[in-house]
Amino acid sequence: ARGYNFHSQSNRRHADTGGMSKVERIQKSICSGFFHHSARRDEESYRTLLDEQNVYIHPSSSLYRRSPEYVIYHELVLTTKEYMRDLTVIKSKWLLELAPTMFVPSNAGRGDRGVKRNVKIQPLHNKYDKDPDSWRLSKRRL
Repeated sequence: ARGYNFHSQSNRRHADTGGMSKVERIQKSICSGFFHHSARRDEESYRTLLDEQNVYIHPSSSLYRRSPEYVIYHELVLTTKEYMRDLTVIKSKWLLELAPTMFVPSNAGRGDRGVKRNVKIQPLHNKYDKDPDSWRLSKRRL
């Protein structure tokens, strides 16, 4: 019986998928469905992109000591702090590509010569609007 060698096959990049590995394709597909659960690293914590809520990576997570720039989480758990559970790392450009009606690039990532170092993003809604659901594209509650 021939076994599947996960480590040698999983991260190969293919030209027909834009040079993305299998892991990156899975992460991008999760991002397409859970973009409303995205968070960006802040100084000591993370901030959710749509609600600007301070959240932390749960200590049991494999990403706990890694501190990636952007993550997608499945759920928030409130104990002593509000923790994100079931995380995956994403690239900020995926949010711009997959949810262009929700996010736009900000100018915060520009260097001295106008070249973008990292794509910084911000939500397209106005959190100070009296109707908190005015930015929603559908009646679906996130």
